[in-house]
Amino acid sequence: MAESRKLRMGLVGGGPGAFIGPVHRIAAELDGRIELVAGAFSSSPEKSRAAGLSYRIDPQRAYGSYEEMIAQEKQRPDAIDFVVIATPNSTHLPVAKAALEAGIPVMSDKPATATYDQVLELEKVVARAGLPYGLTHTYAGYALVRDARALCAAGEIGPVRKVVVEYLQGWLSESIEASGQKQASWRVDPKLNGPGGCIGDIGTHAFHLLEYITGLDVIALQGTLRSVVEGRQVDDDCTALLKLSNGAQGILLASQIAAGEGNGLRIRVYGEKGSLHWQQENPNTLTLRRTAGPDETRHASGGYLSPDARAVTRLPGGHPEGYFEAFAVLYREFAEWLEAWRANKAEAPATLPGIRAAVRGMRFIERAIESSRTGQWVEF
Repeated sequence: MAESRKLRMGLVGGGPGAFIGPVHRIAAELDGRIELVAGAFSSSPEKSRAAGLSYRIDPQRAYGSYEEMIAQEKQRPDAIDFVVIATPNSTHLPVAKAALEAGIPVMSDKPATATYDQVLELEKVVARAGLPYGLTHTYAGYALVRDARALCAAGEIGPVRKVVVEYLQGWLSESIEASGQKQASWRVDPKLNGPGGCIGDIGTHAFHLLEYITGLDVIALQGTLRSVVEGRQVDDDCTALLKLSNGAQGILLASQIAAGEGNGLRIRVYGEKGSLHWQQENPNTLTLRRTAGPDETRHASGGYLSPDARAVTRLPGGHPEGYFEAFAVLYREFAEWLEAWRANKAEAPATLPGIRAAVRGMRFIERAIESSRTGQWVEF
């Protein structure tokens, strides 16, 4: 039997000053199944080569553009197995399209594209290519998010009646983009980010988490999007009322001008028989509150957790797992899918966000913007 090898990853983006590029690299390599070997790390060839040195890859494989990377890698006997997209939203579609049409699977940052029309085009490209496509909704990788999802599916809290999800940050409370702060600059530029600011950057995470845990679809919404900081061209504060497919209602709050907040992602799911409470800043506990009976605090790595939750737990109880580990869960599942797909064209794992999540996330942005513009409820 031939010895298995690590999957070879090519990264687009993640150059000097980037936050998420190194996160992708660390998460992808955590389980020893993937290795970063190539990249087009910046639109500047010089910066891309400098980033290649920092990532310690072969200098010949630090390319000046993603087009060059795809073309050159296709000629190599040790070519990349998949492409990771970690660039501003405006380039997500062209990079994904180029890779998929060249026969290379894709793992992409969210949101999937800059606009809803673009994601519909991407959906067609993915269907034509027939290749694995994953979306890094990181919070889906936490063990206790998987456990909450399983508890909802098993009816442990009864039919869902109400969901409250919030994602509050304070880092854009002031106009730091005016000082040239890289992470802020592109996020508040509609040409690079797309028309949705906060709603696209973190609102889509909250939206995905709600649908992922409950198993329900949002069918209508009423949204209010504001640009609080003077001169900002995209929203930085958002509120949405939601109608869910089982008749339940939801509230979604997303803000990047909530002064003092760090990464305040929190969800509460209220059912007929109880409720579930989870927050990302304390991710290793999930609280189950029953209408009749005591509260139950469920801990990551507990032997009583659902099989889906136990499957993504790496450490014994008392050893906290966090953001990198959750991110790595998605890469491990993508690697398993890619290997299985090569063997027998296997379907995507149900737990890994993919093109459906991509389309729904972009539809959420588009619908929220439209609702805010008209002041009306809109069908999803």
